[in-house]
Amino acid sequence: MRSQRLATRLVRLTLCVALAIPGIRAAASDSPALSTDLLATDPLAAQRALYLEARDALSKRQMTRYEQLREQLGDYPLTPYLTYRELTRTLPRAEPERISRFVSEHEGSYLARQLQRQWLNTLARQERWEQYLSAYRGELGDTDLQCYALQARLKQGDTDVLAETDALWNVAHSQPEACDPLFNAWMKAGRLTGEIAWDRHRKAVQARNLGLASYIARQMPETEGDFAQLMREVDRHPQVLAQNHRFRHQSEAMQSIISHGLRRLARHDAVKALELWRGYDAQQLFPDSERLLTQETIARRLIDQGHREHADRLLATIPTLSGTDLVESIIRDALRQLDWARAYTWLNQLPPEEQDSERWRYWRARLIEELDLKNTGPEPRDLYAAVAATRSFYGFLSADKLGFEYRLMDHPAEVSEATLHTVENLPALRRARELLLIGDINNASREWYYTVPSLEKTQILAAGKLAERWGWHRKGIQAMASARFWDDLEVRFPLAYQEHVKTAAEATSINPHLLFAIARQESAFMAHARSPAGALGLMQLMPATAQQTARRAGVPYRRADLLSPDTNITLGSRYLHELLNEFNGNRILATAAYNAGPYRVKQWLKDGEQKLPYDVWIETIPFRETRGYVQNVLSYSVIYSYRMGEKSPFITDEEAGHSF
Repeated sequence: MRSQRLATRLVRLTLCVALAIPGIRAAASDSPALSTDLLATDPLAAQRALYLEARDALSKRQMTRYEQLREQLGDYPLTPYLTYRELTRTLPRAEPERISRFVSEHEGSYLARQLQRQWLNTLARQERWEQYLSAYRGELGDTDLQCYALQARLKQGDTDVLAETDALWNVAHSQPEACDPLFNAWMKAGRLTGEIAWDRHRKAVQARNLGLASYIARQMPETEGDFAQLMREVDRHPQVLAQNHRFRHQSEAMQSIISHGLRRLARHDAVKALELWRGYDAQQLFPDSERLLTQETIARRLIDQGHREHADRLLATIPTLSGTDLVESIIRDALRQLDWARAYTWLNQLPPEEQDSERWRYWRARLIEELDLKNTGPEPRDLYAAVAATRSFYGFLSADKLGFEYRLMDHPAEVSEATLHTVENLPALRRARELLLIGDINNASREWYYTVPSLEKTQILAAGKLAERWGWHRKGIQAMASARFWDDLEVRFPLAYQEHVKTAAEATSINPHLLFAIARQESAFMAHARSPAGALGLMQLMPATAQQTARRAGVPYRRADLLSPDTNITLGSRYLHELLNEFNGNRILATAAYNAGPYRVKQWLKDGEQKLPYDVWIETIPFRETRGYVQNVLSYSVIYSYRMGEKSPFITDEEAGHSF
């Protein structure tokens, strides 16, 4: 009777586990008999169910029941998680030998690293410094652990620690509280000089950590304190730089204050910043790096604010620009004005390797055509043909220019079954898969990140193939990127949640290729994705947007449902449908609005000084993120058309003929 109850309980638990797996959910809801079949075909199903029961018993401190269940687990991959839970619950009283044994047995794993961190924190709190130094490993990388290690050495009379603390204290951000005892001893030893304090204050102000800057200023000698107060005033009110008499003092500190203030002023009034810069540049001997940074910042702001002649005159005084970003900004500004000659001139200022990129080869061809240049090197058609051979935004643009077929280059990664078997049986990968199956996505991801990046390339490819088999699409995509293998389109562009996408496409009359492309770009098909801004789910919907969309569509809505693929795709497709209607079916504008919001897109269209061709408008979208977003989604749509055995245009005739 007892064995029958256990079997029934295992069946129920296995069914619960199955319901958490995307590939099993639909079938599992149809028939309870599935769980029995799963027990027969999956040798770990029974252990998985026992593990969940043991974990539950441990959390409830039902230790007798827990020990009985644990004995039945054998070599189940997640058993170390139970040991880890046991150890972390009793760390203050733990035997060092048991901690060392666990770390040794699971060396290099996420759990071993976590236990080491927690054990070291425990030893530090108990001031067991000798044991701390025996257990400490610098590769753990935590600043608080580093501070504890230095404190432990100091307690043992190692005064070299004080010199090592200089760099640890002198950073632009606040350090953890664990460092306070070390820093107090460091200051008591007289290591905090006015020079070091000023340097950290300067870094903090430039990083906009003004609270930290004020704290540091209170510890400064009077001379440095006066400079610090002036720098914070200039940070808040950069227009005070017009009071030239206050900034006549010749020193590196004053030069830092002036250049920082001018960069701040340029954000709102670049012309005034340029005027003041000319005076200060003649008065102060700025270091070359500070001078170049200030000039380039003012030039960029002049361009952003429409003062192109001022910018060009300033740029003419700079012998060599520090990087490509400013030059690319100038090229885009020229394109926005349809000033083909200026764009061409600055394109030739890019480093050779940048000029050879797909992006700038395409634009070189476009500019040569617009300017009707002769004898400038390769003909536009040859440039387009070379770029059209690539699977990229500019490759597809170039193919359209020439009437060529798109080059998709679909070559699955060749991974032997032996390699797949080896990687699948790595302890960390076995744990990751089991964690995925029980719905513990966070720990599954941690196991993955602690193991896969350190594998050989062929093993990383194998891990990507396995992740795709498991329905863990995001990890499959990431693995291919990590191995720099770009041509396995099945793994890199999975047809995930196909039934949901098909249903949503039919309900909204949106091409499913576009829905796949949006979901691929937004979350790489991670159903539980959460952005720092609060967007949720596969299509990364903001809860307020989802709620409004649901209300207008008459669809039931709960915030938690945004993590359900069905609800997320339904509402995401409805919102995209609204944007397509708002922008007359133009995918370029609707896609930009999906990322940046419809208000911004309308403002960009309104602010344009003249109507632009579609490729120029995309290239000159003000937000770098949105620019890349639109280019990716349009490109991904072509790839998904191919993946579904269809053909669709990269840019429709209506979109190509629209003036933006």
